[in-house]
Amino acid sequence: MKKNILFFLALILSQSIFAQKQFKVFLFTKTAGWHHESIHEGVAAFRKLAERHNFDVDWQENTQFVTEKNLEKYQCIVFLNTTGDVLDSTQQKAVEKFIQSGKGFVGIHSASDTEYGWEWYTKMVGMMFKIHPAQQTAYLNVVDSNFPGMERFPKKLLWTDEWYEFGELKAKDLKYLVTVDEKSYDPKAKWGTNEGKGMGNVHPISWYHAYDGGRAFYTALGHIPATFSDQTFLDHLYGGVYWATTGKGL
Repeated sequence: MKKNILFFLALILSQSIFAQKQFKVFLFTKTAGWHHESIHEGVAAFRKLAERHNFDVDWQENTQFVTEKNLEKYQCIVFLNTTGDVLDSTQQKAVEKFIQSGKGFVGIHSASDTEYGWEWYTKMVGMMFKIHPAQQTAYLNVVDSNFPGMERFPKKLLWTDEWYEFGELKAKDLKYLVTVDEKSYDPKAKWGTNEGKGMGNVHPISWYHAYDGGRAFYTALGHIPATFSDQTFLDHLYGGVYWATTGKGL
């Protein structure tokens, strides 16, 4: 009888160990401006990534959830196509303390069209959205393959997306991963007095950097819903999450 009890206890313990996840991610999709259709596909993609790579993901749009106590159990915050001013000063402070504790941030597409007035956040993202032309096909160029998720990303890739033009640099230590070739599409756009002419020879699309005790990764890809079923993009996303969460892979 005693042997049977010990056997079942060992079995339960082994199952618990095997069921243990690598880390826990907080996926945030609150919008106070444009609401991207691709959010739905993005959430579904993150759930599949979590299943494939053995991590937990919790999805929220409720800003009241963003407190120091609630964020304690996560190792990474993902802003997926957020827009506008979505957090109050107390919630912003909770995010700041989260990163300062050594944890990670991942921004996807319109995460750079979020919280322009929160200076700390703009420095974490690195550059903020200015304008974009009509969706077009263009060539992506990899400038640094030495980053998680970039292993199968070809050096040159034909891609269709909404090409963000960014404003001034908010952080000077950004390490670029991917750029878009402006010669392969028309970057011109004009929205009233807001005019875009492109960013020149170096038009960054994805980058990362250490920030205020933690880590931040950003990719401007992800406007079109079907993007989130593209394996190259999914590898790119998970690589950003993995590095932002663990600091490993470089």
